[in-house]
Amino acid sequence: MSTNPGRTKKDEGFLGKLGGTLARKKRTKEGTISNLLSAVSVSSVSDLHEEGKNAINAPLLPSSAELLPEDMLLEENAERSMLDPTSREDLKFKDLQKVLIDWINNELEEDRIIVKDLEEDLYDGQVLQKLFEKLSGRKLNVAEVTQSEIGQKQKLQTVLEAVNELLRPQGWTIEWGVDSIHSKNLVAIVYLLVALAMHYMAPIRLPEHVSVQVVVVKKKEGILQTAQVTKELTTTTEMMMGRFERDAFDTLLDHAPDKLNVVKTSLITFVNKHLNKLNLEVTELESQFADGVYLVLLMGLLEDYFVPLYNFYLTPESFEQKVHNVAFAFELMQDGGLKKPKARPEDVVNLNLKSTLRVLYNLFTNYKSAD
Repeated sequence: MSTNPGRTKKDEGFLGKLGGTLARKKRTKEGTISNLLSAVSVSSVSDLHEEGKNAINAPLLPSSAELLPEDMLLEENAERSMLDPTSREDLKFKDLQKVLIDWINNELEEDRIIVKDLEEDLYDGQVLQKLFEKLSGRKLNVAEVTQSEIGQKQKLQTVLEAVNELLRPQGWTIEWGVDSIHSKNLVAIVYLLVALAMHYMAPIRLPEHVSVQVVVVKKKEGILQTAQVTKELTTTTEMMMGRFERDAFDTLLDHAPDKLNVVKTSLITFVNKHLNKLNLEVTELESQFADGVYLVLLMGLLEDYFVPLYNFYLTPESFEQKVHNVAFAFELMQDGGLKKPKARPEDVVNLNLKSTLRVLYNLFTNYKSAD
């Protein structure tokens, strides 16, 4: 449980810049070299000459993409893809990764597995094996621990075959493979996790409209060609809900919006019964719970304890401070024996009515008889 809300995260800057260009042999007129000799010292001519050829002959790349040494070794007509660095820093993409990491850690808590980075922690197949076994209830016939690359790829092959056999009949497009996962292709890893989360109706809310730019490198006639492709990782909640278990609030908002005010009135009566003890009153559910303060105080009242003020922001100003408060309130709910809310803290802060209703209704069903 966090006890230092004043702490801020350091901004992560992208350090990798395009450090060079690809080259292929090309004849250069002697006159051009002569002109260069007159302008630069003899010691720098060779470097400048090579750089000039590279700049002229290399296929154009997106400015932020970086080609790796293994790109040079591609077979004819072979291709590989890489995440555009600008997409790596996209806040919604980072948010999606955090939701998936929290979900994995919650699922594998009994195995004492803690994932911190999707690329570094999932590429060898160990975590994916444990996650699939937990979700499916199946035991896979693989070695528990393997350090060699061959052993890791064999494990990945077994795990992904089991996953694909499960998902392909459901209409999923397989956007991942042994090589892409083992080479730490973040987009492939996220695709796989999103598919598993949706198939098994994970109790999480995936952020909407997350897409990334991927640079595809292909070798054709000995020349590396590049193209930028948009990959859509998530759509709208409503579209994804087809694979999630819909709850009463989806039905209510979709088919009986006229009854929404009745539900809101009941929830307002419930929360005010307790918040009035602190001379606080709620009139608007979606807005007054958005900063998390009332949620934290309400949990203290329902569980009959005082919440130390240093654990949350009493007057939050930034989005991050409000998210901290709501996330802290969720922790208090879990400490009280409630399941982790399906809503995301960010959704409550963003005034998402369904998310706020879900959280409050969960409290209502568990504490409606509390004094």
